[in-house]
Amino acid sequence: MKRPLSYKLSILAFLLPGLLLFIGVLIAPIIMSGYYSFFNWGGPGKVAEFIGFRNYSELFTSGSIKFMRALGNSLLLALFSVGIQLPLALLLALKLGQKIRGERAFLSIYFMPVLISTVVIGQLWLKIYNPDYGVLNMGLRSLGLDSWAQIWLGDKKTALWACFVPILWQYVGYHMLLMYAGVKGVPPELREAAMIDGCTESQVNRYIVIPYIKPILRVSVIFAVTGSLKSFDLIYVLTNGGPNHATEVPSTLMISMLFLRNRYGMGSTIAVMLILLCFAFALLINLAFKEDK
Repeated sequence: MKRPLSYKLSILAFLLPGLLLFIGVLIAPIIMSGYYSFFNWGGPGKVAEFIGFRNYSELFTSGSIKFMRALGNSLLLALFSVGIQLPLALLLALKLGQKIRGERAFLSIYFMPVLISTVVIGQLWLKIYNPDYGVLNMGLRSLGLDSWAQIWLGDKKTALWACFVPILWQYVGYHMLLMYAGVKGVPPELREAAMIDGCTESQVNRYIVIPYIKPILRVSVIFAVTGSLKSFDLIYVLTNGGPNHATEVPSTLMISMLFLRNRYGMGSTIAVMLILLCFAFALLINLAFKEDK
C-alpha cells in the first residue's frame, strides 16, 4: 500500500527537530573542526591562514613528543579499563545476577558514583590524595607504613595510576549495570539444563552466560576504550595533565592549544585525530568480536 505524501511529510516534520539538533550539535562541529585543522588560526577576530596538512605534519614531527605521549597515556588508561575495570564489572554483574540477598540495594550502591558530577568526584579524590591530611596517607601512617605515604598526584610514577583509580570507581558501576541486564536476560532454561548436566556455577558463567552476553561485552569494551581516548574532565580536575605531562591526554593537550596558546588550528587537528582514533578503535573492536556465521 502506497503511503500518501501527507503521511511522509508528517514523519519528516516530527523527525526534523531531532535531525537539526543532531546536525547542529554533532555533525557541524566535526565539519568545522576538520575545516579549521587546515588553517593557522589564532581564534575569533584573527585572520585564518590556509596551511594545508602542515598542522598534521607538525603533530607527528616537531609536536609528536607531546601528542604521542598524551596518546600513550590514553591508551594506557584504555588498557587499565579493559584489563581491570571491565573484568571487575563482569564479576559484580555475574554475582548480582545470582539473585543474592539485597540485590537491588547493591545495584544502587555500585551505580551511585555514575550519577555524581565528575568535578565533585575530582575534588573528593583530591582530598583523599592530599599528602598532608588525605585519608590515604593518614591511613598508611596509622598502619606504620610511613614509607608508602607520598604525593600521589605529584609524582610522575604514580600520577597516572592515581587518576585511573577514580575513573575505575566512577564507571565500574556503569559497565556492571550493562552486563547485569545481559546476565538477567539469559534464558533460565539454559541455566537449568546446564545444572542438570552437572555444571558448576563457574562453568555455567563461562560457557553459557558470558558467550550469551558477548554483544554487551563488545559495547562495554567500545565505551571503555573510546571513553579513555576522550578522557578529560577528571584528569583536568586532578592534575591538569601534570606533573611534567605525566598524565597529559589528547583532550587536555587540545585545551592547552586552544585556550592557552591560541592555536585553534592545531587544537582542531587534535580534535579530528581523536574522532578518527575513536572510529578506528570502535571498528577494530567490532571486527574482533565479529562471529563467523
